[in-house]
Amino acid sequence: MSVSRLVRRMKNVLEIEIGDVWVEGEVSNLRKQGNGHYYFSLKDEQAQLSCAAFSAERRCAGHEALQDGAKVRMLGEVTVYEARGQAQLIVKRVVPAGLGELQARFEQLKKKLHDEGLFAGELKSPLPAFPRVIGLVTSASGAALQDIVSVLSRRAPWVQAVLFPVAVQGQGAERGIVRAIGMMGDPEHHDLPRCDVIILGRGGGSLEDLWNFNEESVARAIADCSIPIVSAVGHEIDFTIADFVADVRAPTPSAAAELVAPDEEELRAKLQRLHDGLRRPVREKLRFAQDLIRFARRGVLAHDAERVLREPALRLDEVHAAMKRTVEERLNRRELRLADRQAAWKARHPRLVVEQRLEGLRQFRARYVQQVRHCLQGVSQRLERARRLLKTLGPESAFGRGFSITLTASGDLVTDPAQVGAGDRLVTRVAGGTIESEVRE
Repeated sequence: MSVSRLVRRMKNVLEIEIGDVWVEGEVSNLRKQGNGHYYFSLKDEQAQLSCAAFSAERRCAGHEALQDGAKVRMLGEVTVYEARGQAQLIVKRVVPAGLGELQARFEQLKKKLHDEGLFAGELKSPLPAFPRVIGLVTSASGAALQDIVSVLSRRAPWVQAVLFPVAVQGQGAERGIVRAIGMMGDPEHHDLPRCDVIILGRGGGSLEDLWNFNEESVARAIADCSIPIVSAVGHEIDFTIADFVADVRAPTPSAAAELVAPDEEELRAKLQRLHDGLRRPVREKLRFAQDLIRFARRGVLAHDAERVLREPALRLDEVHAAMKRTVEERLNRRELRLADRQAAWKARHPRLVVEQRLEGLRQFRARYVQQVRHCLQGVSQRLERARRLLKTLGPESAFGRGFSITLTASGDLVTDPAQVGAGDRLVTRVAGGTIESEVRE
């Protein structure tokens, strides 16, 4: 029987005998293809099964529940992938069944360490700008080591890389990682070179593949290490407890090497820019000094002292005369301003002010007296004219011609005999005075 025929019979047996079936397990190593297909493994404590969901968004109900570490129940058809002779489950429907055990342990430990403050930013150490010795805690045969060494040799060939080989996967691997971190953090007691920074890394993998870096012992070893540690575990989408505790997290081992090692070309370019920036002003200063020396040789050194000092002496005399004129002009202006101020002050002296005010009062008094006299004279003249007119037109002139006025005792003018009666007293005014009389009839 050929291989293809045997595999085809196995496929027929599985599809006929088992067919569609519900199965429960934990999703692991999920890969989403650009064409919409999902490939992953479904596992439990004792076994795992390859699964595929073709055009998952259209043909697989509940595909949103497919996440690494998720515990799910799924309906699918058991078959065999003939090209590999591998049994697999073609998934048609997915129902969440809660987080997987590993994912639950991950979240529990993450919360515990976060509450203890192991993820706090103030506990993280900055990376050295120019490390000379870089420690590598990774597998000696892994691709991560080759990536790191390649980047370091390209960017910073002067850096010395010290490898502490450890197992990065499998049961008990975390004990080797803890031992490596502890020894490199205290190199003097273990006859190791002291590193400026440590890269803890490995390549990508499923959650269970990376689980050794989620152990509490590894997290506490990273936190207790006095040397800055860069965690570069897995790919950019992978996160471990070590990433949260480390001083810096790098998405990949290559990125970790780029973080810790400065680029030689960039440093050379920066040094060249600094060199050019320093060289230019130095050249300018040297050129200026040479020009001064050349001018001095042409001028001062080519003539005797008397001829050299003649022109400066003339300039000194001119400056002296100009300064003298300036000082005199300023003094004259100051004296003129002072004289003006003194004149103004004298004009405002209190004695002069009082005298001016007294003179003003005397003049005002004279004008006032003259005005009052003029007014009184006018009033007297008007009063005299009124007196004369009153004398001419008033009753006094009539009294002189023999007329009289009779008044009652109360002062009322008597114009009718009916106003008085017998016994009433009357007062009669005549030219010479008044006559009092009593009415008899």
